[in-house]
Amino acid sequence: MFQGLSIFAREARSWPFEQARALLDHVLTTRLPDRSDRAAAAKLLEDGGAAEAVVRFPALVARPVVLETGYGPSGLPHIGTFGEVVRTTMVRNAFRALTEDALPTVMLCVSDDMDGMRKVPENVPDPERLTPFLQKPLTDVPDPFGTHEGFAQHNNARLRGFLDSFGFEYQFRSSTELYRSGVFDETLKVALRRYQAIMDVMLPTLGPERRATYSPFLPISPSTGRVLYVPMHAIDEDRCEIAFLDEDGTEVRLPVTGGHAKMQWKPDFGMRWAALGVDFEMYGKDHQTNGPIYSKICRILGKEPPVQFCYELFLDDKGEKISKSKGNGISVEQWLTYAPQESLSLYNFQKPRVAKKLYFDVIPRAVDEYLAFLDAYQTEDAAKRLDNPAWHIHAGSPPDKGSPVSFGLMLNLVAAANASDTSILWGFLARYRPGATPQSEPLLDKLATYALAYYEDFVRPTKSFRPPDDRERAAMVELAARLRALPADTIDGELVQNEVYDVGKAAGFENLRQWFQALYEVLLGQSQGPRFGSFAAIFGLDRTADLIDRALRGDDLSSGGA
Repeated sequence: MFQGLSIFAREARSWPFEQARALLDHVLTTRLPDRSDRAAAAKLLEDGGAAEAVVRFPALVARPVVLETGYGPSGLPHIGTFGEVVRTTMVRNAFRALTEDALPTVMLCVSDDMDGMRKVPENVPDPERLTPFLQKPLTDVPDPFGTHEGFAQHNNARLRGFLDSFGFEYQFRSSTELYRSGVFDETLKVALRRYQAIMDVMLPTLGPERRATYSPFLPISPSTGRVLYVPMHAIDEDRCEIAFLDEDGTEVRLPVTGGHAKMQWKPDFGMRWAALGVDFEMYGKDHQTNGPIYSKICRILGKEPPVQFCYELFLDDKGEKISKSKGNGISVEQWLTYAPQESLSLYNFQKPRVAKKLYFDVIPRAVDEYLAFLDAYQTEDAAKRLDNPAWHIHAGSPPDKGSPVSFGLMLNLVAAANASDTSILWGFLARYRPGATPQSEPLLDKLATYALAYYEDFVRPTKSFRPPDDRERAAMVELAARLRALPADTIDGELVQNEVYDVGKAAGFENLRQWFQALYEVLLGQSQGPRFGSFAAIFGLDRTADLIDRALRGDDLSSGGA
């Protein structure tokens, strides 16, 4: 799938390819310390000789290139989870194209499920049952839903189901299992030997009170099973042990290995990068100030930190940061009620370093932009395709056709036809696209379903019709006459659009945008819409003329114009 693309990938401008090139530089630098080897491998890769490069330099494929994404299992997966995974997947696919898929890659999804439960979630059954388990690792908290061994295991299963439903390719890792199985042990031993160096990084970032009790290691109390935020009394590098006061005041010595302790979240970030050999990770702007801290700790532990990409956070309709606890913004499930997954992927692809509003009113535009990119892809050359969002959304293999009707146009068709189900819409669509059926045009059929739902919930409640002024009335009378003068079976939207233009110019509208706005407000109860000629061609010229007549008579159009 990704063969023969490296020559184009080198010049691609889209941000996933920018990150992919940075990732390749990182891989070459960390795996080929000899400068001449690195230059030779880079030259081979540039010239499309990736297969030869990995033969000559086996260190490049000694282990997979690791892209990581993290998940906090204290709650269910959400739209931020989707965004981080889909964006990381886009970088991974760009890297595969850049390297002709010769370097194995893996995307890890790591659940921070050994974190202590800081507060009882409100949206679970019988939340009071969980109170005795506060500060225990989330994997040791009972599952309030009764489906899994623990609360984290329940949410981890939901995460995997969530990611699987979108077809993401990933490997799941539980932080608890990584700690308790010993995967982190060697790195934790290094962290203990370099305890003071880590403290020297962390202490300047803390306030005086926290500084007095801070430790990068959080022991798990052998008596209560809680994650303890306590200072260390002693560090034993030879035994790999820490000494501290347990909750009952007795001094306890525990190894830092085997899951007897975990690291504070900032040191944990850097430790995980070092232990898992992470080559790429992206995170939200709320981590931006901590990125240098994670990197310093990773270097203290003897490894080079990964390439990092910081993205902006989504905002709600009021411009406030979207928060899981507030429940503002829009969920993945809600978006997918009104639009295809690909439109959500596009919204995440576009300008990831710019804060964007993520609410219901952005959906129609996102859908239509996706359709436009998909249409453009069909006629683009190989080089340009790599910068088309459709390439990234579909992992290099977009479908060979999109939808002949835009989502915005479909919404207006729903309004004008007073459609209550897709069969009504298909009565118009089949005339506009002879031979088209739900089976032959599956995306168009899905858009019809989405449009019905979106219109009912967000468009119909906001409609506001107004009567035309004298000039608009005269122009609309003329337009109705012209529509009736055209062949009734006309489906050429451009021809109809030209008639609409001519009427507007003849009526003296210096800015034709005002003329189209008048049509939308008088006939459809909204201030804007798609090309009116295309709408009239699909709806039918006689029906559109009748709709104009009804509006001019002052009929109630709020229930549709058909």
